[in-house]
Amino acid sequence: MEREVFIEVVYLAASVLFILGLRSLSSPATARRGMFQAELGMLLAVVGTLVNHEIVRYDWIAGGLIIGSIIGALMAIYVPMTAMPQRIAISHMFGAVAATLVGIVEYNNVGGNLGNVTMAALGFEVLFGSLTITGSFIAFAKLQELMPGRPVIYPLQNIMNISLFLAACGILVYLAFDPTNVILFYTMIGMGLLFGVLMVVRIGGADMPVVISLLNSYAGLASSATGFVLDNSILVIAGALDGASGFLLSVIMSRAMNRSFANVLFGGFGAVEATTEIRSAEGLTVHSISAEDAAIQLAYARSVIIVPGYGMAVAQAQHQVQELASVMQEKGVDVKYAIHPVAGRMPGHMNVLLAEANVPYDKLYEMEAINDEFDRTDVALVVGANDVVNPAARNDSGSPIYGMPILNVENAKSIIVLKRSMNPGFSGIENELFYNPKTSMLFGDAKASLTALVGEVKQV
Repeated sequence: MEREVFIEVVYLAASVLFILGLRSLSSPATARRGMFQAELGMLLAVVGTLVNHEIVRYDWIAGGLIIGSIIGALMAIYVPMTAMPQRIAISHMFGAVAATLVGIVEYNNVGGNLGNVTMAALGFEVLFGSLTITGSFIAFAKLQELMPGRPVIYPLQNIMNISLFLAACGILVYLAFDPTNVILFYTMIGMGLLFGVLMVVRIGGADMPVVISLLNSYAGLASSATGFVLDNSILVIAGALDGASGFLLSVIMSRAMNRSFANVLFGGFGAVEATTEIRSAEGLTVHSISAEDAAIQLAYARSVIIVPGYGMAVAQAQHQVQELASVMQEKGVDVKYAIHPVAGRMPGHMNVLLAEANVPYDKLYEMEAINDEFDRTDVALVVGANDVVNPAARNDSGSPIYGMPILNVENAKSIIVLKRSMNPGFSGIENELFYNPKTSMLFGDAKASLTALVGEVKQV
């Protein structure tokens, strides 16, 4: 009895820490504290589970803990921030694999003795777990560029995807009343695996941050169902928090990108069809600028808005961005950062990088708070951002990013873009901002260009 009381107390403490951690993650100023709270909560949850009286031997558990800890530590140490989105995607896959395997083992052990409600939870667990496995792997492959990031189009895709998902759900309902049909159980798992592939291959790179958040939600829901099947309260609570927060974040990000949420759920269902051809850059010219000339503009500006993007992450140039901002501020320049909600390849990508470089939180402005400032800004400094500043989102109804809210960089008095080359962004389209008469392009590696700018601004 004392052991059960101890477990429940530990689980309660872990649940409180999970909730506090999630609450702290809502602000960049408290995000690091939130991570520590969540880590402590997970440690307590593991400790509480390890003292369960149903455990009969610890050798396999110890082996799993050691191997998992080593893998996790190596990933944390050696995976660069630029690869964090695909690392998260593959972590979702591993979590979904665990939930699905637990469901399969439980079904094989208990089988026809499962109650209707328990079987429904177990079926939900393996269905959403299986589609998360393959969906996460496809997202990883796209982000890692093992396969094309553009949407994969195939005939009758919306009808096929929705029909497949509804058929799997129908099998789930049937199994809830007749758990003994083993063939249908594994058929449902196979359909879930197939649906995960078909769902994500249809989604383009521009929507990938939403996909990652949604897959996180699916993994959380599968874990919560696992907890219900195993009568484990901490799994139910942690999975529900993960699932609900991931789902809400997906909805928020879809709105930020002006995307139909059904587009993400069903891989293109409800997507805007192209009505015109995407504009070509043929006949247009760009204005190249040197670091010396760019430094003069920055040093004598009254206000500068820095717009970071994935190119900054690739170059690991966040520290140089912060150094340049500090140098400009010493010269009396008002410097702000404009953060688009989907800049980079995962939610909060730019916030994490800039926080790593100790950029003050009060200098980071969300899109809604900063967009009106561009009209009054002397220089907009774009560091590796592309799709989130592309006017095609407003002007070209045939563009895959049409309708997505963007930062109003084109309204600044002068624009300096740091870019390695004229290659298009993740959506694969030209950026007409680069051909704007007010825009000057500083070509080269972002870190090297920013280092040169720091030195030149200091000498002005």
